[in-house]
Amino acid sequence: MAYDSSQLVSAEFPFEKRKIEILGSQIAYVDIGSSEGSATIFLHGNPTSSYVWRNIIPHVSGESRCVAPDLIGFGDSDKIAGLEYRVADHQRYLDAFLDAVLPTENVILVVHDWGSALGFDWARRHEDRVIGLTFFEFVLPAPDWDVFPPAVADNFKPFRDPKLGRELLINQNVLIEKVLPLNVLRQLSEEEMRQYRRPFLQLELREPLWRFPNEIPIEGHPADVWEKVNKYVDWLLYTDIQKLCFWAEPAVIITKETVENLIKKLPNTKIVYLGHGLHYFQEDYPHTIGREIALWLPKQK
Repeated sequence: MAYDSSQLVSAEFPFEKRKIEILGSQIAYVDIGSSEGSATIFLHGNPTSSYVWRNIIPHVSGESRCVAPDLIGFGDSDKIAGLEYRVADHQRYLDAFLDAVLPTENVILVVHDWGSALGFDWARRHEDRVIGLTFFEFVLPAPDWDVFPPAVADNFKPFRDPKLGRELLINQNVLIEKVLPLNVLRQLSEEEMRQYRRPFLQLELREPLWRFPNEIPIEGHPADVWEKVNKYVDWLLYTDIQKLCFWAEPAVIITKETVENLIKKLPNTKIVYLGHGLHYFQEDYPHTIGREIALWLPKQK
């Protein structure tokens, strides 16, 4: 199956975004649906935004309040001159955002790509408030480049070169123009590409796109990200929180080997195989993902 043919994938973003001041800057977010005492939080990665969840949230919002922020520097959230956009920076803004928007509610987290590193870290530190975790293509510590498919390693190694990386990621905008569309099975429409390009039309706005590939924890570096990711992997291996994991083949991060060696060891985990897929499952299987989440949603503690 090349994509989720059960229903066409829409380019339309059907939500009005809200904005809230967090640490002196504006964070844009979707907040739709309602439920008593809990919410489902959708966290995107690089180079996407809450736009990537547009076809998934409608399946879930009838069952749960759905909150989907644009990370600082992404989507319609503020772009801050001088901010390094390290994982620690994103964590500060996300922590403050969740404190402001969901100060006491129990939460279900739906995380992908760098949204997983931020979401899992938050969940590990707020375990008493987390009632469910949904994840796919999430960030893991890499002991070396050999854990990645050769094509992925060949593409990402240059991104971490101080000069070449900035040329590719900032001047040429290859994450938007090449990496994103090449990791979706179907062809993204012109409207979808326009939406993904829109937050990064000026070169000076692309700093966060450059930073994230340089934060990937490989061979122990960067040390703080390596420590953070290892902590939440260890936590995932023993926490009994209900989990829902989507995977596809060949994938980019979560390969069949990773499913066998890690995912199947996680307690209280439902695994859903989507079929053929690469990295941005939201663009190929949104309706399957949305329906599965809606059916699986844990109840209150």
